[in-house]
Amino acid sequence: MLKGGMQGMMKQVQKMQAEMERVQKELENKIVSEESGGGMVKATANGKKSIVSIEIDNEIIVSGDKEMIEDLVVAAVNKALDAAGKMAEDEMGNVTKGMIPPGMNIPGF
Repeated sequence: MLKGGMQGMMKQVQKMQAEMERVQKELENKIVSEESGGGMVKATANGKKSIVSIEIDNEIIVSGDKEMIEDLVVAAVNKALDAAGKMAEDEMGNVTKGMIPPGMNIPGF
């Protein structure tokens, strides 16, 4: 009985690994966007936590306030990376639900 149970568990683990790999590939194509400065700066990240674009409103570029622009870019990027991380955690959590004990880290996340 133990042997059959162990084989069943191994099959489940292999299935979960395959599903995790599928989700990780999909995360590269899922995006989140966040703004700062009332929408004057917008940063977009994918589910792999990479910034894929930054948009800066012409109005603040014309202002010439370099320090403000830098601060708004940093804020938007940090928000986008946080949102991408949350999205990745949620997606991976759906795959591992009930399989990985709470508090155990998943490599890469």
